Amino acid sequence: MKRTTRRKEILLKGIAVLLIVILATAACWHEIGTLLASGKVDNESVMVQSIMDKTATPGIAILSTSHGKTEFKTYGNADKEQRRPVTAESLFELGSTTKAFTALAVSMLQNQGDLAYTDDVSQYLPEFAPAYKGEKVEITINQLLAHTSGIPSWSIRLIPEGSGKEQLAATIHTMSSLALDTQPGSAYQYATVNYDILAAIIEQVTGMSYQDYVTEHILKPLGMNDSYFSTGQERKPEQLAQGYRVFFGKSMAYDAPRYYGNIAAGYLVTSLNDLQHWVNAQMGSSAIPDDLHKAIQQSHEPDLRTAGHESEDLLYAFGWSQDPETRVIRHSGSNPNYSSQAIIDPARKEGVFVLANLNSTAPALIAQNIYNQMQGKPMKAFKYDDTYILMDGIASLLVVFTLIGIVFKLIRLAGGRSTYTMEEKVIRHQKIKARITLLIRALLLIFVLGWPFLVNYNYTMISVWMSYSVLLWMGLASLSCVLSMILAGRHWR
Repeated sequence: MKRTTRRKEILLKGIAVLLIVILATAACWHEIGTLLASGKVDNESVMVQSIMDKTATPGIAILSTSHGKTEFKTYGNADKEQRRPVTAESLFELGSTTKAFTALAVSMLQNQGDLAYTDDVSQYLPEFAPAYKGEKVEITINQLLAHTSGIPSWSIRLIPEGSGKEQLAATIHTMSSLALDTQPGSAYQYATVNYDILAAIIEQVTGMSYQDYVTEHILKPLGMNDSYFSTGQERKPEQLAQGYRVFFGKSMAYDAPRYYGNIAAGYLVTSLNDLQHWVNAQMGSSAIPDDLHKAIQQSHEPDLRTAGHESEDLLYAFGWSQDPETRVIRHSGSNPNYSSQAIIDPARKEGVFVLANLNSTAPALIAQNIYNQMQGKPMKAFKYDDTYILMDGIASLLVVFTLIGIVFKLIRLAGGRSTYTMEEKVIRHQKIKARITLLIRALLLIFVLGWPFLVNYNYTMISVWMSYSVLLWMGLASLSCVLSMILAGRHWR
């Protein structure tokens, strides 16, 4: 009887595993093939498509310019479901490449005498009073511009959700008593909140909303007439590319929450048609107002004494990562459902700007390859160094394995408790094993539920920024731990 029951249990487990594997393979067949295939760089078009496939990016828009000649190239869909292709008019959220626009506004106000880079932030925002090691310290405007304020990078998770005009003030209030990681001015640490604080200063100085000031003094003079700052009330929804996020190797439509308090650091919406004016202005190749031209030129000249030192040969200043030797400026941008990359060489009058409607490294990889081509260097095939794609892949595999484990546990629970007589020695062994299992599963459950806080994340950050597969795995892993504890509890006494 015991042997027959055991055979049935093994058979049920085998069938369950086979079904899960078949279903998972069928659902992700194309993604598995793409994963195993090597990246291709036969030519630019093949390279772009290969990277898009491997990062599950639905649409890509590319602007490249060299010595006055500008080209637009578009790939894929602005909206997969509607089969709407990406065009030069398609609008994308820029993410952090918005920061250069914010820095430019600050530079223009400095040139007008309305503020100074050395001003203490509290001069404009009295309630902003961060502390370092328990003591209040001063943060200057140039430290915000260079990410040397000491504000920790994880502070992004403190930005409150919402699209109302009060959200910027709410963000500043949330950060007002923040404990700094380092003494202001002593070290570089990228923190998107720095630029939100700059937006609040711009509003205090000008008496205008941040987006109105930038629109009137930067976007319109440049001819960027289709560009705007997104708060969820889209001006041209028919032109806006649908944003996506990855799940089990596939891109899924995703309308991310709005964070108006982060508007100056990531929410400029624009297109290739408009970006050509921005890129040409960086290279001095367009007729623009003198004050704007002067501020742009200044933004390419970082002060070594105040710039953030990203690495040994890379500075951060005025919303750009800057190479002091080659004078090349660059920046990447990431929102939960969009990404971008800019690389501009003002001296050689060459530049690339890439937009995508999914948060991935695709724009950075594509932009670098195109820029390499301009320099006569070879393109590089895609390597699996995309954090979001890797996390989705790992979490997806864990989901499958965890599901298999859950099925096994449910079968064991459904089978009931064994009634055959066991020796005392076997009983003692099972009790010890049960206690160890309970302890390990309890610790694992704590880890599964608590790991986000170990890396200064929280559940909101995971749900907004990461693949759904991460959340699914966390839920299934927690269930698996509970089931294991229930099974172990049978042998506790």
